[in-house]
Amino acid sequence: MTPTPPFAHVGGLLATELEQVADLAADPSVLDRGWWVVVGTFEGELTGYRFGRVRPAELPAPTGRWPGPAADQWHSSLDRAAYQDGVRRIRAFIAAGDVYQVNLCRLVRAPLAADADPLVLAHRLAAGNPAPWSGLLHLGSSWIVSASPELFLARDGDRLASSPIKGTTRPGEPFADKDFPENIMITDLVRNDLGRIARPGSVVVTELLARQEHPGLAHLVSTVTARLADGVGWGQILPATFPPGSVTGAPKIRALEVIAELEPVPRQVYCGAFGFVDGEHRRARLAVAIRTFFATTDAAPGHRPVAGSGTLHFGTGAGITWASDPAAEWAETELKAARLIGLTGAAPTTPDPGRSAPAPDPAPTRSAAPR
Repeated sequence: MTPTPPFAHVGGLLATELEQVADLAADPSVLDRGWWVVVGTFEGELTGYRFGRVRPAELPAPTGRWPGPAADQWHSSLDRAAYQDGVRRIRAFIAAGDVYQVNLCRLVRAPLAADADPLVLAHRLAAGNPAPWSGLLHLGSSWIVSASPELFLARDGDRLASSPIKGTTRPGEPFADKDFPENIMITDLVRNDLGRIARPGSVVVTELLARQEHPGLAHLVSTVTARLADGVGWGQILPATFPPGSVTGAPKIRALEVIAELEPVPRQVYCGAFGFVDGEHRRARLAVAIRTFFATTDAAPGHRPVAGSGTLHFGTGAGITWASDPAAEWAETELKAARLIGLTGAAPTTPDPGRSAPAPDPAPTRSAAPR
């Protein structure tokens, strides 16, 4: 089988001719030159892939097959009981005054055939779960496919924008009372992050608590904009804003400590960043890497943001506040994942998000359709 040359498709652009791979955690300022695909893990590994040829194009047609995992092959890092216990523990942290909100997540995984063509999955997601910040990075046997609905950072010249999502419900249904203050808390956190690199007085909330409809669910979304201070480039932008506040909590540093204590496995690409940076034109579109599939090798899972095939990973989570109900938060994680997990099967299906999953087995946990 002939190896697939590296390529990416993000923002309606097809990038080919990979020229450089860079450690952006060591030197994010390289993004000020050239056109890059950026992959950031939640734990802070940031990798840039500089491509030499970039052009507007449709998503390429798949050339291979997709022997996707069966529903009973998916395993969850936290079962229902463990996740709900995590919600209760976060509420105890809130009662103690440690945090205001924490995003609690779980990763689900399933075996994946080495010859699975991620372009098949990308086309399934485009048809069955279209998303504003979708993208694909294919490095031969290594790949990421994202159907993210959330903008982490957009840059146009000296203007930055971020649109955090907090609040989820089913189509046509009202949001819970807790969703509104939760969104406002995270919007304020994003304002603070952007304020560290912005011109004084330029940070503005241009949209607050807007309802956005997506396939199978609705979100509350706010948008914060800012003008970069003189001399600020990517060497300052990423350290000030990463990881995204919507998938950490408030205050961010303490929320990250709570996450490390409660979540049993690293999130890796999930909840990191994925998108492109055009250094020459001072333009970027980086999504929060939610609703995102990625592959890792069985030999060394989790050691790079993108690794070889062998295991397919997907993450889902919810923001926890004092008003959170453990059962409702677990149900939210199922709702967010149901449609996308269904699209990964050997034959694309969309599971009923209202169906209750069987109780998972002991560690490693599993369910018939982790959602």
